[in-house]
This record gives sequence, structure tokens and C-alpha cells, in this order.
Amino acid sequence: MTVLVLASELDFTADRVVRALEGRDVPVARVDTAWFPQRASVAARLRDGRWTGTLSAGGRVIALEGLRSIWYRNPGAFTFPTALSPTERHWAMTETRLGLGGVLASLPVAWVNHPSRNADASYKPVQLVTAARCGLAVADTLVTNEQAAVRRFAEDGETVAKAFGAPAISEGGGRKVALTHRLDEVDLADLRGVEVSAHQFQRWIPKSYEARVIVVGNRLFAAAIHAQSAESRLDWRSDYGALRYERLDPPIDVATGVREYCGALGLAYGAFDFVIRPDGEWVFLECNAGGQYGWIEDEIGAPITEALADLLRSGAAA
Repeated sequence: MTVLVLASELDFTADRVVRALEGRDVPVARVDTAWFPQRASVAARLRDGRWTGTLSAGGRVIALEGLRSIWYRNPGAFTFPTALSPTERHWAMTETRLGLGGVLASLPVAWVNHPSRNADASYKPVQLVTAARCGLAVADTLVTNEQAAVRRFAEDGETVAKAFGAPAISEGGGRKVALTHRLDEVDLADLRGVEVSAHQFQRWIPKSYEARVIVVGNRLFAAAIHAQSAESRLDWRSDYGALRYERLDPPIDVATGVREYCGALGLAYGAFDFVIRPDGEWVFLECNAGGQYGWIEDEIGAPITEALADLLRSGAAA
């Protein structure tokens, strides 16, 4: 039985897992959905209530009925011929997502994670509510596009603005990153633009340090992240060179809450971020169902890749 890895063509983390599976003599096929339809094809037929047939890509012909598990590791978007008009490309994208995506999503195999579960878990408001229901402390949060609401919220304490989704965008041939921003008097005096979109504002939480907790099935790996510059204390992603890491064990109530969170949202994998207050309380910030772990694995020597390979080999992730 084969493990299917859906990942971008250039993904060093996926490389690690593929090597680990091969070292266990587990058949593995790696496919980037960006190859479809120009470098990949599908031929699936419904038989006795399940899809059978083949996915062909990268010189491999993969039997759908021969899969034991699928690792959905942020593969690329489908890439269509440039001759298609924007309207045709939009149509083809929708049809392929519903067709190929639907066939794969319906396969009775273990997923890490099923794309539908990833999609559900991507909503930050859903994350915060789920975390609270699972007994995790969460930050006071406002979602709004009203200037007056932002000012009222900020009257109650220091406030930061954070993106709901990926903080990076590509524009004008460059890459721009929207990191956590602490609002000051200048910001609050001029909130023009707030009205054009929904925004997330949260109470600033005093911190001793932060932590990333990686969940793989029933296993949990945690790293303390100590920021050593002003920029990294606001958002550690802004200055990786100023970070120090150490492996740690989260409190029992946090570990229990994290596992309950994954169960509630149907996740076999999750990358959780916490702030640890000076009094020792762990406050949930977010969970990225497809979050990176490679550099954390290297910094604290945690066998995260091995855990993922074991989970995919077992076929028990779903």
C-alpha cells in the first residue's frame, strides 16, 4: 500500500518525510497538484461505491485503490495552459477542484490532514472558539470593519492588529509581509481603510516567552521560543536570528486542550502557537493545520519527521 504525498515540488520538509518513509520500505508517491493537467492526469471510475483508477504524475502511475494514506502538505495550485482566457481558466480551476479534488477527498484512506478539515480549521474565529471550548485560555479579540469599534476596544487596553490568513503577499515583483502590529495613538487617530475589509484586533498579552506545539497523531512536541530583540518580542517571525529555543513539556491542561482541539476539528497534525504570560499561564494564539515544523525539529532535536512517517505508514491518521 502506497503513501501519497501532495506537496509543492520544492519543499524541504516534504523531502524529509519522503526519505523517512523510504527508509521504512514504505512505497511513496509524491505529487504536486500544480502539475495538473499539463504534467499529470487522472482516470477514476466509480465502482461499488468507491473511486478506482489511476493518478498519473511524475512518471508514476498510482492506483487509487492502492493508497493507505495521504499527506496533504500544501501542494501548489493547478496550472492551466496560458492560451486559456481568464474566464476559461476560472472554469477549469473550479471543475478540476471539484472533480480531481472530489475524487481524492472521497477516498477511504487516512489523511494528514483531510483538505476539508484544513479548510474548516483555517478560520481564526473558529480556532478561538474551539480553543476556548477545549479549555484553553484565549486572547480578548475583536473582528470588525468599523473604526468606532476599534477605538472602543483599544480603550480597554493595549491592542494589536493581526492578519486572519497568511501574512505574506506578492505584489509588484516583490514580497510583502504583514506581521503583528501594536496600535499606537497615530494608528487610532487615522483608521482609514479599516472599513474595506474584516480585521482582527487582539489584546496585547504580556509575555515571558512563546511556544510552538506540534501535534502528530497522539504525539506532542513543544518548543519554547525566547525572543531577544524588540522586534521579535512583538512577532518572533520578524527576527529569526534573535530567537533562542528549548524543548519543553506543556502543562497537562494545555496538552489535554490541544489534543481535544485536534479531535474537535478532525486534525491529525497541527502547529499551535501560545504566549506564556509572566504568571505562567499559556494563552492560545492560533493553530496552523499545515504549519511548518522543520526548523523547530532541528533546533530542539525532536523526531517530528519520524512521527509523521510512522503515522502515515500506519494508515491510522483519519
